[in-house]
Amino acid sequence: MSKRRVIPGYGLTMGFSVAYLSLIILIPLAALFLTAAGLGIAEWWSILTSPRVLAAARLTFGASAAAAGVSVVFGMLVTWVLVRYRFPGKRLLDAMVDLPFALPTAVAGITLTQIYAPNGWIGGYLASFGIKAAYNSVGVFIALTFIGFPFVVRTLQPVMEDMGKEVEEAAATLGAGRWTVFWRVIFPLLVPALITGFTLAFARAIGEYGSVIFISGNLPMKTEILPLLIVVQLEQFKYEAAAVIASGMLIVSFALLFLINLLQRRLDWQNR
Repeated sequence: MSKRRVIPGYGLTMGFSVAYLSLIILIPLAALFLTAAGLGIAEWWSILTSPRVLAAARLTFGASAAAAGVSVVFGMLVTWVLVRYRFPGKRLLDAMVDLPFALPTAVAGITLTQIYAPNGWIGGYLASFGIKAAYNSVGVFIALTFIGFPFVVRTLQPVMEDMGKEVEEAAATLGAGRWTVFWRVIFPLLVPALITGFTLAFARAIGEYGSVIFISGNLPMKTEILPLLIVVQLEQFKYEAAAVIASGMLIVSFALLFLINLLQRRLDWQNR
């Protein structure tokens, strides 16, 4: 008697999977590269190496990496508090972590601009020290940190919850101090999850648009990001140039994510 499966077999489910991925991902990406293919290699090189595109790329990838790195550090601290301690308002704090997921990015950008502008609550205080938080690269970094932070927390949280205290207690009974326990016992177990959280936050930040355009000031060669530059090209009916910039951005992003995932797999293999 054949064993009944809850869902259809391999052939049907694989067909649905391929069809779904083709409609949602593969076909749109193929259309993007086909549009960009209308230009020659020399025109590709001219567009991608133009000073405006290079400046936007440096800001986009640099601010995204910095924001993801900061999110990893503070995300680990917040996750530790949420997992290891009980306190009044814990559920409220846990729910607040997901606000960047639910909040429209344009609303987030307007809110951040109001707060960090020179006349805002925090921006006014920073301005008294000569620090300008909005309408420059610092504002881009703040916005990208805001939208990437939840990815780190939600990636680390299940790992910390599954991590028992027995290993820590055993290390403590052997005379290990708190820092030794953290760096030799806890941190190595968190590294794969930290890399995953960094990757998700970094990938999310690279393509961010709505929360950045309000707080950055959108100054060409200074605070202009690649997604905004693509929109500018589309508004000027330069569809091929926009496709070339998007294709170059996609290729670089894929290469960086591939290297990060390769590093994560190597660490996973070493921990086994």
